[in-house]
Amino acid sequence: MKQSMNFEHIQTKWPELHQLAAFAEDYVISDPQSALVKLRCFAEKVVGYLYKELRLPVFPNSNIYDKLTSDDFTSVVPSLITGKLHAIRKSGNQAAHEGKVDQQQAIWILKESYFVASYLFMAYAGGQQEDCPEFTIPEQTKPTDQSGAEFVKKNKQLEKQLAENEARLKKALEELEASEKAQKLAQIEASKLKQAIDSEKVSQVQSLNKKITSSFKFDEAETRARIIDMDLRAAGWNVSLDESSTDEVGKEVDLPHQPTNSGNGRADYVLWDDDGKPLAVIEAKRTRESVEKGREQAKIYADALEKEYGQRPVIFYSNGYDIRILDDAQGYNSRKLYGYYSKDSLQYLIKQRTLKKNLNQTPIDTDVAGRMYQMETISRVCERFTNKHRKSLIVQATGTGKTRVSIALAKRLLDAGWAKRVLFLCDRKELRKQAGNAFNEFTKEPLYVVGKSKKEAASSARVFIATYPGMMRIFQKYDVGYFDLIVADESHRSIYNIYGDIFKYFDALEVGLTATPVEMVSRSTCQLFGCDFKMPTANYPLEQAIEDGNLVPYKIVSFTTKFLREGISKDNLTDEQIAELEEQGIDPNELDFDAKQIDEAVKNKDTNRVILRNLMEKGLRDVDGQLPGKTIVFARNIAHAELMANLFAEMYPQLGNNFCRVIHSKYERAEELIDDFKSTEENSIRIAVSVDMLDTGIDVPECVNLVFAKPIKSKVKFWQMIGRGTRLCKDLYGKGNDKSHFLIFDHWENFEYFDMDPEEEDVKQSKSLTQKLFESRLLLAETALKKADVATFDEVIKLIHQDVCSLDMNTIAVRDNWQVVEACRDEKYLNQFAPETKASLYEHIAPLMQWRNIMGQSEAYKFDNEIAIIQTLLYTDPSQIDLARQALMVKIEKLQMHLNEVRAKASFIADIQKEQYWQNLTASIDGFETLETSRKALRSVIHLREKGIQPPLQEVILDIREDEADYQVTVRPTKIVSIDYQIFRQEVEKTLAPLFETDSVLQKIRAGRPVTEEDIARLNALVHIQNPNVDLNTLKEFYPDSTASLDKILRTIVGMDKEAIEQSFTKFVQQTHTHMNAKQQRFIGLLKNHLVRYGVIKIDQLYDAPFTQVHDMGLDGVFSEAQADVIEQFIKQFDVELGQKATSVDKEIQL
Repeated sequence: MKQSMNFEHIQTKWPELHQLAAFAEDYVISDPQSALVKLRCFAEKVVGYLYKELRLPVFPNSNIYDKLTSDDFTSVVPSLITGKLHAIRKSGNQAAHEGKVDQQQAIWILKESYFVASYLFMAYAGGQQEDCPEFTIPEQTKPTDQSGAEFVKKNKQLEKQLAENEARLKKALEELEASEKAQKLAQIEASKLKQAIDSEKVSQVQSLNKKITSSFKFDEAETRARIIDMDLRAAGWNVSLDESSTDEVGKEVDLPHQPTNSGNGRADYVLWDDDGKPLAVIEAKRTRESVEKGREQAKIYADALEKEYGQRPVIFYSNGYDIRILDDAQGYNSRKLYGYYSKDSLQYLIKQRTLKKNLNQTPIDTDVAGRMYQMETISRVCERFTNKHRKSLIVQATGTGKTRVSIALAKRLLDAGWAKRVLFLCDRKELRKQAGNAFNEFTKEPLYVVGKSKKEAASSARVFIATYPGMMRIFQKYDVGYFDLIVADESHRSIYNIYGDIFKYFDALEVGLTATPVEMVSRSTCQLFGCDFKMPTANYPLEQAIEDGNLVPYKIVSFTTKFLREGISKDNLTDEQIAELEEQGIDPNELDFDAKQIDEAVKNKDTNRVILRNLMEKGLRDVDGQLPGKTIVFARNIAHAELMANLFAEMYPQLGNNFCRVIHSKYERAEELIDDFKSTEENSIRIAVSVDMLDTGIDVPECVNLVFAKPIKSKVKFWQMIGRGTRLCKDLYGKGNDKSHFLIFDHWENFEYFDMDPEEEDVKQSKSLTQKLFESRLLLAETALKKADVATFDEVIKLIHQDVCSLDMNTIAVRDNWQVVEACRDEKYLNQFAPETKASLYEHIAPLMQWRNIMGQSEAYKFDNEIAIIQTLLYTDPSQIDLARQALMVKIEKLQMHLNEVRAKASFIADIQKEQYWQNLTASIDGFETLETSRKALRSVIHLREKGIQPPLQEVILDIREDEADYQVTVRPTKIVSIDYQIFRQEVEKTLAPLFETDSVLQKIRAGRPVTEEDIARLNALVHIQNPNVDLNTLKEFYPDSTASLDKILRTIVGMDKEAIEQSFTKFVQQTHTHMNAKQQRFIGLLKNHLVRYGVIKIDQLYDAPFTQVHDMGLDGVFSEAQADVIEQFIKQFDVELGQKATSVDKEIQL
């Protein structure tokens, strides 16, 4: 058996832990990597032991981090010890995955493991402080630089040593893997047993904790230094255990050029580069002091280091919890951090000073994002970053290439030396897959898809793609400076509420992407990305995209039936329908469902048949004109979706079982089904009935029909759903026949609902269970104090104090409020319960309760809350207690008395069910204590009750024939001018095309010759015969501001080659974008839109609206004289009699 200097006291009770620690101690100098993996295994087993010993609840798939942060664990293990276990976990992970560790780190973690072992010995083996050995640091050997001759001489020994280390590490990693597997199996078994927490043992340990941890003494300065040291170690720095310096981290570094009497001073920390130059200086202030006090002092130290070494260090200043960075060499102001940069990240930050190129003059990859609006968007974001802003928000309609814009933007930043690594975040696995494919297609940068790629790929990757939950699990593995750009897809407040820690943690430039129309982007989303309300960095809306031909327009068919409009009740049924119901054995008198309940509480098969039949008969067809093209049906819920799919199979059995399928996130094969729907194979899914998965973000350009078979109340979601159909699709109907529009069947009058412009409900985050409990306790304390029941008040304050102390200071939200949390951890401060204390508790502390990890314990916390409410009712409204008691009794009566854990509480269960128990409750300390005794006794078993299988709500499925006479079908305009114009224009083009060769009036218009009113009238009459839906005069309605005559407007349809103009302008901007700012690009975009719309432009028009929107002086206000001449020369090619092709300008354009 291996002997040790520091762990012999645990050898008797925990021989396995003793051996792990003893071997780690032996390796700590010669092989720090293996030592740290051994200690990580040690920590895994310690945590496993504590869970088993105290019977703490744990999920089968929980890892060590989940267990360390669980509320039950942190309430019984002191924060001092959990902090050490976290340190062991992090260093062990670093050693296992990255291998970059050294002797100093291994010694520090060995010491932390010694403290954990000593705590275990004293709390669980009845040991005493004096029985613990003094910690002895194993003797360190300093690596020496060897000459060539010495190296040859020692080469054999070295090879042998390396081989031993490798074998040792392999064994240690295998042990760790086996330990993790064993823990998982133990957790699966524990979850099956559904044990109650051993509350007696928990209380016993809690009473010992204070005495034990007081033996680990830290003074204020040491605590602050310990926090900073730990944060530096977490970022991979080699920090000494005492006040001495290492080659990487200097402590108390003497500096000249100081404004002191002696001219000398001492910097708290200096972080050194491998070449001996300073990378950073850290000024540490007292924890109680404002962090800003350190700013000027740190700058003075930085000045001195710059004078001495010729390199200005990056400045950090901190009071332990608050950390600020000041990168004044790059012109940035100070900003808040949640950790320190690693050496690698700091080296890059210093290099950036010389590496960074002019971002606005770095070419955009126009093969990736070469459309004019895409280049303008990228230019706007880059100009914002150049002006030292660090956040941007891009609003861009679905289907206009948000991913392409983000890829080209990332490439531009990487090429310009502004970024070394980029993180792309999205909200679903399917979108992660789409983004991964797009980045692979358009960049050669090494890619790492979190949760998909091999782990080894992470170290060399420059582009990371992750879902928000996937990144949330691992982000603290990286240092705060690891990423330089974060692109967040579908950025909105709800994402930030849950996953905001990712954005706060990384000190990166941020770009939010959203397809939500700008008028619906919430104020809070704009604030998150540093924009004024409704003023994003760049905006490319749906109507503009459709007008520019970058998305297709849509037609709306509103189709409702009587039941969809009025519901189903005995009063609105015909005699025929009543007879149908009676035949099916259903009493019509029992039916009373309003319209809102259709397909929710009641489903009528024939109503859904009508919807499906309409799609099959009236939907846009496929290339053969035989069957409907790709279609998404939006259903109300899974049951509704499955009913529709089953009805379809009954109605059209000849189409096979894959033509119409339900796609839902709960389905195991959901991703495969989406791939099948996206496929263009003949036998792929044609109709996808979606509940949630296809509402947002899925890219199926072939989709030509959308069926709204459910009501939508969220305008944001509604527009995202419409976006499923807007994408262009080339050659959809054969070579040269592109998708021109798509069709929306609206069966729930959604468009009419949104015409009324309803107020969008601001989705507030619901309160967590732990916040509700905390607020109940605050109300109880407040109430008891008002009634002058000081004894009860004191007891409740103890509970509130426990809740505050359970907050994890490593959580970013808690760290943000550390001063309030620290103040409230003082029981005396809480006891005063002054108005400002109360306000702090409600406003700041209560919302932080959501970050407590109550893994597997929600039933216990619900029970705590129910008791707290009853305790308060004793004072405020005793008449309400009966009602609250009933809900409680239902739970108590269902406790499974055959289980030993429950039977052990029999006396408490019997008491709380007695009438006498409730009658004796009074608004006093006695009443409080009675309920408190029951709460403490029963909270650990309250989950062990017969839940019973909830009988499913009886679904009402009817089959009543809808009356065709009551169908209401209308083709309605979208009420968005550009969309309705495009649809009408398509009709006009289709009607005029066959007349081009034969009609003399059309030939005159195309040639640019004058026409008379009689000519136009004759043409209109001819068109009307060809297509009764087209009246050429309607075109004038789309040009309310124009004085153009109808022949001029017609000329824009029949005479202009829109694609040629688009290509000409796009090529021009692609050639010149590095010499143009975003305003100039916007001006060029307006010019292109004018030409496409009106077919002609005169130079003097560039000084009138709409060009004066960009600058009051029009062309001259936006471009210099030389630039304006180039623009003039460029557009002269369009200032010609239409019908004749002007020669293009071949001359290379220099701006």
